[in-house]
Amino acid sequence: MTVPLRLVAPLLVFGWGNRSRGDDALGPLCVESLRATAEPGAGVEFLDDYQLQIEHALDLVGRARVLFVDASLSCCAPFEARILPAAPDVSLGTHALSPSALLHVFWELRGEAAPPSTLLAIRGERFELGASLSDAARSNLMQALAWCRIWLRNS
Repeated sequence: MTVPLRLVAPLLVFGWGNRSRGDDALGPLCVESLRATAEPGAGVEFLDDYQLQIEHALDLVGRARVLFVDASLSCCAPFEARILPAAPDVSLGTHALSPSALLHVFWELRGEAAPPSTLLAIRGERFELGASLSDAARSNLMQALAWCRIWLRNS
């Protein structure tokens, strides 16, 4: 029996966060907005989850570039973007990983470097359970989305 190969989009945008915790929803909201406005056949896959896990290393296979999107309480407003190195995480386990640790897991699994990856950290203020998205986070998200669209065009 032959298993058909899945065609992999060269670009991956992966956002994570908890939509029930106010501004922690910035990653998934960014992905949702980009997905809604993406042109069909643009060569981009959009994924979101509550947190990064070891299994997500397999989502990186075959990619030309990856954009990770998360909310941050410590970055400068409106957002910060930086190239990610692969780096082991001393707290590596079966739960949440940092993006750099996920790139390191990819290397350990595949024996090759992960695709070039960027972390987009969007500034948030309120992360309490049941909180709504803050006005500042909403504004930061709009600015981050403009940056994301440029990142996507530069493929």
